[in-house]
Amino acid sequence: MKRHAPATARNREPILSVLRPLLREGARVLEIAGGSGEHAVFFASRMPDVIWQPSDVDPDGLASIEAHRAEAALPNLLAPIVVDASRGDFGEIAFDAIVAANMIHIAPWAACEGLIRGAGRALREGGVLFLYGPYRITGQPFAPSNAAFDESLRARDPAWGVRELDAVTALAEAEGFAREAVVAMPANNHSVVLRRGRVHLGG
Repeated sequence: MKRHAPATARNREPILSVLRPLLREGARVLEIAGGSGEHAVFFASRMPDVIWQPSDVDPDGLASIEAHRAEAALPNLLAPIVVDASRGDFGEIAFDAIVAANMIHIAPWAACEGLIRGAGRALREGGVLFLYGPYRITGQPFAPSNAAFDESLRARDPAWGVRELDAVTALAEAEGFAREAVVAMPANNHSVVLRRGRVHLGG
């Protein structure tokens, strides 16, 4: 059954504007925690030269992704696969980019650790780990809306919460990534570009 996430319609164009220049023609992209599948359809439709591999760990999410994929019938949008980010194992295929939107704050910290560890193994040299969502950023005020969101997340599960960008960066650096860009986005979110090695993908 298809799911619908209203935030997707609001953030997909801003995300695309940051993501598109990072991807060369023919790039293979793994989307972690694909959720409803609406991002997968949108990005695959707007980047027909990119091969988009959606994934999720939730059976209902996988079913929604497949329903949206079947309806869209895009040749570059692959069938969803099961990936548990917390395990840090994304299979044997090498990817040019890994995308995780609105994931690490709605999961235990171990999922962020696994995501970055898995990306370090699955990305080609010069590949990009692209993260989108709210962050606590050193030296910047914590937006009231993000503070309220953080409180609501922790009320639902004490292991959840808006993450410190410096802590995420430290994890990534330990796996051989460099923080290449932090781009302010609508609704007090940020796109974070972490690159494995120094080779640019083109665009």
